[in-house]
Amino acid sequence: MENVASGKLYTSSLSRVTSLAIDKGLPLALWRLPDSQTSTLIVSGTSRQLTREDVLEELPPGFIFAPYCEDQPPIFIEGELRFTVEGDRITGPVASLEAMSGEQGPDSIRPRPSEIKPLSEGASSGDKKAYIDLVKKSIEAIANGQFEKVVPSRIKSIKLPEHFDSIATYQRLCAGHREALVSFVHIPDAGTWIGASPEVLVSVEDGRTFRTVALAGTQPYHNGTSIKSVAWTQKEIEEQALVERYIISCFKRIRLREYDEHGPKTIIAGSLMHLRSDFTVDMQATGFPQLGSVMLNLLHPTSAVCGMPFEPAREFLREHEGYDRTFYTGYLGPVNVDGNTDLYVNLRCMQLTESHALMYAGAGVTADSIPEKEWEETEMKFNTLSTSLA
Repeated sequence: MENVASGKLYTSSLSRVTSLAIDKGLPLALWRLPDSQTSTLIVSGTSRQLTREDVLEELPPGFIFAPYCEDQPPIFIEGELRFTVEGDRITGPVASLEAMSGEQGPDSIRPRPSEIKPLSEGASSGDKKAYIDLVKKSIEAIANGQFEKVVPSRIKSIKLPEHFDSIATYQRLCAGHREALVSFVHIPDAGTWIGASPEVLVSVEDGRTFRTVALAGTQPYHNGTSIKSVAWTQKEIEEQALVERYIISCFKRIRLREYDEHGPKTIIAGSLMHLRSDFTVDMQATGFPQLGSVMLNLLHPTSAVCGMPFEPAREFLREHEGYDRTFYTGYLGPVNVDGNTDLYVNLRCMQLTESHALMYAGAGVTADSIPEKEWEETEMKFNTLSTSLA
């Protein structure tokens, strides 16, 4: 990934550079990692779909944007041009971007278009009764022994402000979600997505340390709340424990016993709180140089976004959820950038159209769920995004 083009770096505004890339039909990814003061932007002449032969450890520096359905290939944006962003000022090979044109090379495959249709009245739309009915069906299925947990989701469409600015929205998300991967991704024919996800799926640092998390349970966070005094219900504790057990079962499948587990603990994610446990593996000590790729294949889609056991929960969602999640609850993040890979579950996200934002949110349903509370949880998650649009 180059920081320098034609021997020169130029400083410009972030809005100008992203607009230039989008106008040229170029795929781009803009992101800021948790607790970082700077963002990174990469722009490429093309994007390509990854195959099963591609492994994380052998990819060039770039950015992955993957759909929820694992039978649909992830999209990879190679970091041909790389920029460093501080505030609205961006430094990088602007001259090279001005000379670049969008191309589809012989090895590139255009992503499947993400169709945006008007939302019908149903469980996936903003209809409260329909979603509550879906949660009730979920609880009935749990009572009948179909699964222990399922995560039904829905979409909420809101009209964008008259002078909507996507980069200003990105910057507001950065300011309000210091613990999250904040991202702005534009891929021709796959859409424009923006979000702030707190959930690590696969992290590999320096080829030495593997990390993932079990994240579940949701409560509103209010300024001044003491984390030590937060109480969680049995339903929320069990929901998070199911995700923990799923991760441990993946370690067992590859006969990996040497891992560290810390948690669960309460963490703040914007205006919400969650329960999180952290898992860490020393890849060199355990002799697993491709643990990132192996665990990515095992973990996605996670039980935190689908349910437990996985197959019956997924089949239930296919039958009753009523819409195609596309990239919501897929995964995204930088790969082999400065020696690190940081992939997050695509949560707290929205797809931008010319006039509307399609926001996505789900809630974990167990035997102890209260349908009205699950509806309120999705509303809380929507609010974390809608407040950034003003």
